[in-house]
Amino acid sequence: MSKSIQDIPLSILDLVPITEGDSIETVLKNTLRVAQHAEKLGYHRYWVAEHHNSLGLACSATVVLVGYIAGGTQTIRVGSGGIMLPNHAPLVVAEQFGTLASLYPDRIDLGLGRAPGTDPTTAMALRRNNSDLSYSFPEDILAMQTYFSTDNQTAQVRAIPGEGIDVPIWILGSSNDSARLAARLGLPYAFASHFAPTLLSSAIEIYRKEFNPSQYLAQPYMMACVYLVTADTDEEAERLMTSYYQSVLGTISGRRGPLKAPVDTMNGLWNEEEKAALEQMNRHIFLGGIEQVKDDLSQFQEHFQLDEIMITCQVYDPIARMRSYELVKSISVKEELTA
Repeated sequence: MSKSIQDIPLSILDLVPITEGDSIETVLKNTLRVAQHAEKLGYHRYWVAEHHNSLGLACSATVVLVGYIAGGTQTIRVGSGGIMLPNHAPLVVAEQFGTLASLYPDRIDLGLGRAPGTDPTTAMALRRNNSDLSYSFPEDILAMQTYFSTDNQTAQVRAIPGEGIDVPIWILGSSNDSARLAARLGLPYAFASHFAPTLLSSAIEIYRKEFNPSQYLAQPYMMACVYLVTADTDEEAERLMTSYYQSVLGTISGRRGPLKAPVDTMNGLWNEEEKAALEQMNRHIFLGGIEQVKDDLSQFQEHFQLDEIMITCQVYDPIARMRSYELVKSISVKEELTA
């Protein structure tokens, strides 16, 4: 049976952007404000990412943020999008999320990724004496499942809290390899189509075709994350998007920093080559007034038939960010039938 955008949950991924002119304290408090607003709007999940050594993102201590947001909300599911497992021992992650799930029962998700979420030098600082641990990603996931299991009660090493606690584990990825792993382990799969859109089709096909039912999941469950900016008008959405353009330009030029306020025009800020490159990237972003985004997102869902869509939106003003999420959520509300 075909599922429309009104038939599936909508969720949010927050990269916790550091906005120019604001303190980290203000940024983190704004994150909670946005999460509380998302909960009131009826969003299903609110996940935070893990990035290190970034001048533009305040999400390095992901597990702390998960606890902060869960403690400031009541019903929305809160989780990691994701914990970058090469940076952490499976036992520590099981203990941390076991503690969170004990404090906030039936509300905590554990999304796991195999990338470090940073540059190679910082990755080595995080891992210290360890080499590339991405190759042990499947084994580390199995170890974590063991720590959460009641079958581990007789083991010498146990996760307390964690043991016997139901913490849903998600595989995060942006490649066909992650799709195969999620299918083999019988786990829900979240694909990062906001930065790897060209591989979404093949990843979905592989995941659904090769899915192996498990004790955790009987049927495949596929979620895709998309980058989306909307506003009351096309012009305002385009203006809000200039903060993202400036951020990408900073990355390209090596001048990374906090998220800048939007500007009325990018003229003088980019050259023709940079403009063409960013407009090419724009093909994979949902951008515009709500009617435009509604059409585009509905077509996206009609084509891919996802079980859930996650949205990320790096807009400078938290009020505008909340308005964007409010407008998107209105798309998913079914219209009442009239007599």
